[in-house]
Amino acid sequence: MSGLLGTSADWYLMRGSGFVALILLTLTAALGIANVARLARGPWTRMVAALVHRNVSLLAVVFLAVHVLTAISDKYVKVPALAILVPGASGYDPLWVGLGALTVDLLIAVLVTSLLRSRLRQRSWQLVHWLAYLAWPSALLHAIGSGSGTGADTGRGWSTLIYLACVIVFTSSVAVRLSLGRRLPITAPPPSERPRSPYRPPLAGAGPSRPPALVGAAPTRTSTHQRRSQ
Repeated sequence: MSGLLGTSADWYLMRGSGFVALILLTLTAALGIANVARLARGPWTRMVAALVHRNVSLLAVVFLAVHVLTAISDKYVKVPALAILVPGASGYDPLWVGLGALTVDLLIAVLVTSLLRSRLRQRSWQLVHWLAYLAWPSALLHAIGSGSGTGADTGRGWSTLIYLACVIVFTSSVAVRLSLGRRLPITAPPPSERPRSPYRPPLAGAGPSRPPALVGAAPTRTSTHQRRSQ
């Protein structure tokens, strides 16, 4: 690829796919944190929101794979394959590459637990899923730090705009989720919508039964003459 497009083709492809993966990861985290399925009304809109969240996350994984493969194949930076999964194993920018490896590890944990969700307890799945949101800040720091070296795209107007947009989207999703947590408690339904218990006839040999009392019926009063006669 470098012979066809130039010696820096791998670098530009790696940075470009990294930026696209960061944007998609930001959207995935925002949709998950804000829980758009809860904001949607109706079963169809909730299903569409869940499908959008899943498809955006899968697309982020695809661009992340392109970013990882180009990072390994790049002959200038020389990132070993082990450094993709083990933080600190790279001789080139060990801190920033290590943050990228941490991001990959967290996303792999999310992907595996999502595939095995039916076999996991809900609490365990939620714990891994919430810890995976740490992949977003590590990916952002990885992008900023890696771009500050060769290529020097960090600090330019277009890259700064992308970073600020990702931060705004992520923090806005957190604000939406916090506002959902402060909602008023659900009040009891009106009497007309409450379920009524069906009348069950008495069992055989249980003695004479009385008809069910009418709702709102006034209590009967016995007169003084009837009490004396009893």
